[in-house]
Amino acid sequence: MFRPGSPTSSTAQGTESDDSGPEGTEVGQPRPAEDARQPTGAERVRTLVESKATASLAIPGIEEPEDFAAGIPTARTVMPDGDVLLLVPGGSPAARAAAYAQDDDLACVMEITDVAPVSVPYRVRGRAWVAGWLTPVRDEERAACAMLLAERHPVGEILGMDDALQPPTANRPGGRPAWVLLRLEVGEACVDDLWGAEGVEPDAFAAAAPDPLVAHEADLLQHLHSAHGEQVQMLCALVGERANCGAAREPGAPQQGEARVSAGRAVRAVPVSLSRFGLRVRFTDSTSRSFDARFDFPEPVRDVTELRRAMHTLFEAAAE
Repeated sequence: MFRPGSPTSSTAQGTESDDSGPEGTEVGQPRPAEDARQPTGAERVRTLVESKATASLAIPGIEEPEDFAAGIPTARTVMPDGDVLLLVPGGSPAARAAAYAQDDDLACVMEITDVAPVSVPYRVRGRAWVAGWLTPVRDEERAACAMLLAERHPVGEILGMDDALQPPTANRPGGRPAWVLLRLEVGEACVDDLWGAEGVEPDAFAAAAPDPLVAHEADLLQHLHSAHGEQVQMLCALVGERANCGAAREPGAPQQGEARVSAGRAVRAVPVSLSRFGLRVRFTDSTSRSFDARFDFPEPVRDVTELRRAMHTLFEAAAE
């Protein structure tokens, strides 16, 4: 029987190394149990693409700009056909290369780095890579693409969306638009995050939906940390001595020893991720070791209203 707030043990996946914790338990990146509810790899990539996480574009043969921010897409979203729509500075290497390539295939890899919006050990939660071919958005598609991007990222309107609507041949000071809309046709994708590492096919990426909380996750985690810190700390009581949690680490970081959660040892609790399935909390014990525990909701939530009810249930269970 499911008890509200029952945590899922985050034991590490098997590795080729012989590292092990007490009684032979494997250690490393906290991974969910196989039967736990979790998003698919395609959903995780789609969520990161639609998120506010930092993205960069790498094009073979094109040097990265000295000013890293100059090459970062200002806004991005996924089109109905599964292509990724990007708003980039007109002077960026990607914009110049796409304009020069015209209809030729321009290979490109977009890397997204997901960083926790709150201060925790091993703050990078994961990375996703989307590889494909980059082209400028055609004149006849520009208005519809700009409207789609503005609907999902209203900030784009004040960052030069009007300029991006103009055809490349329009007269401008310096002869170059300030902003350009590009289309990334997805060839393959992969993700390495707190759930694990997985490759994603283009059709699966196009059919997937982002997590319904993606637009609000950063604000919600910051609110939980600043306004409900004591209640988050109390969640440790739901874990107790019965659950083992592998030491939390950034994907690719050196493995650490296993830590056992107990209400007496966890001295700091920080909410590190939030999805429709539940809340992940990173605990730090008195020896400065960090470990994760996931708290599944009874049912996946569909919006912030349902999330509020699920969190109340979770906190009430911890207070019993």
